[in-house]
Amino acid sequence: MRRPPALPNQPGPPFNAPAARRLRAALCMGPEHVAYDLQASYGMPYATPNLVLAWEGGELVPTSPELTALAGVLWCTPGELIGRPRTLREHRIARGLAPEDVAAALGLGLLPYLKLEEDEEWRGTDRLTAALAGFLHLSLPDVITLTGKEEELAELLRGAVTTTRRQPYVRQVSKLIPLDKRLIEHTLDELHDSYQAQLATTLSWNDFTATNRIQKLGEDFLAGIVTHFWNAAKGGTS
Repeated sequence: MRRPPALPNQPGPPFNAPAARRLRAALCMGPEHVAYDLQASYGMPYATPNLVLAWEGGELVPTSPELTALAGVLWCTPGELIGRPRTLREHRIARGLAPEDVAAALGLGLLPYLKLEEDEEWRGTDRLTAALAGFLHLSLPDVITLTGKEEELAELLRGAVTTTRRQPYVRQVSKLIPLDKRLIEHTLDELHDSYQAQLATTLSWNDFTATNRIQKLGEDFLAGIVTHFWNAAKGGTS
């Protein structure tokens, strides 16, 4: 029996293939055992060892129902089988919740909630955002990503660490995220110093590849600037 295709508007969530392999191995299960349980316990007659291996090899991504079933077979939560959730739907699936559960928590009907879930970015009101964050236990970084503000934040942070005039960026970042302005200023100063220190250290390397290494280090740091910011800000509050 052929595997049913995913619905066009419901692609599979980000799947953590190494985690699936690791969890299966920890249970001393072969792909054939996983496939059998998917067939017998979760009504997936098309599940085969090859399908399980295709998931684990990154060749195919399980649909939402398949991921939930696989989590049941592997005795884990769906959240353990996916990467970092970025959309509302991914956060819901990661927590093993039905759409009806989240809709009820937000005081919405199912259809209005599903309409919100169709969007790549969360478009709810401030009240709904606060209710959603509380119900799903979302962190501030989760909310910033969910509302589509992460790239704007990244642009501001990249500007802040590559200039000596950071005050304009402090103001802009503080408008974007609800953190104390002094913490933001301290964090941007720390990131700027870390970035410049990396480049200064690399400049001391006495070989002809130094320029390329400087460029690569700088690019890597800026590519992960949002993660660096949240880590530094968290350290500043401890």
